[in-house]
Amino acid sequence: MSDILNTVYLGIIEGITEFLPISSTAHLLIAEHWLGERSELFNVVIQAGAILAIVLIYWQRLLGLLIGWSQPENRDYAIKYVASVLITVVLAFIATRLGFKLSDAARPIATAMLVGGILILIIESAVARRAQVETLTWNVVVWVGIAQVIAGIFPGTSRSAAAIFAAMLAGMTSRPAATEFAFLVGIPIMFAASGYEYLKARHSGAGAAPENWDELAIAFVVSGVVAFISVKWLLQYVRSHRFTVFAWYRIIAGIALFALVANGTLS
Repeated sequence: MSDILNTVYLGIIEGITEFLPISSTAHLLIAEHWLGERSELFNVVIQAGAILAIVLIYWQRLLGLLIGWSQPENRDYAIKYVASVLITVVLAFIATRLGFKLSDAARPIATAMLVGGILILIIESAVARRAQVETLTWNVVVWVGIAQVIAGIFPGTSRSAAAIFAAMLAGMTSRPAATEFAFLVGIPIMFAASGYEYLKARHSGAGAAPENWDELAIAFVVSGVVAFISVKWLLQYVRSHRFTVFAWYRIIAGIALFALVANGTLS
């Protein structure tokens, strides 16, 4: 029963943190320290559940982009959407070939959490003085692609946070519009990353052996349901609120992580 409860807890943590700008990597690191480290396959499965949730939320938007090429506005958005995904993929491939790898060490994650929180406060302060702009420009396209790769190199950055705030700094100052674009671009990127991790785990022999398939199914469902709820809440929240609360949360969490590193609880 304890294994199942641990699986549920990890699914909940992944579902909440994957798309909120607070870093799922940092939270899963802490959780697995006390709940037990899981296999790469397990991590792929719970992330896949979160991805499915975002697809279900945006399926009409995605379908509209796919079949709405006759409408200039849809066509322009779709072209820029694909371009941002391709920029991310190409840069991620280059980073991988150069040997960049996401670390799971606690100290850099704590640093990224703390610095990220401070940057969010600065960005929010700067954006608050600008007019609310929803237009998707090429500047936004390029910087969102770059930001996602940076998030993949520096643990604790948060892919969603990097993409959202890159979009806002690049000119898409409307929080709902920036959040939507960041999430849409993240769908194929996360599918690709999950597929890559699955193939890597399978090739290395770290496949499903340590995992119980019933637990994997539970983790997938829990992660998906919780991610669906958390994203729906966030999309509603950003319509009338800033991201400041997440900035302070990151700062407090970063300080707490440093404290755990200092007393030897984490390394």
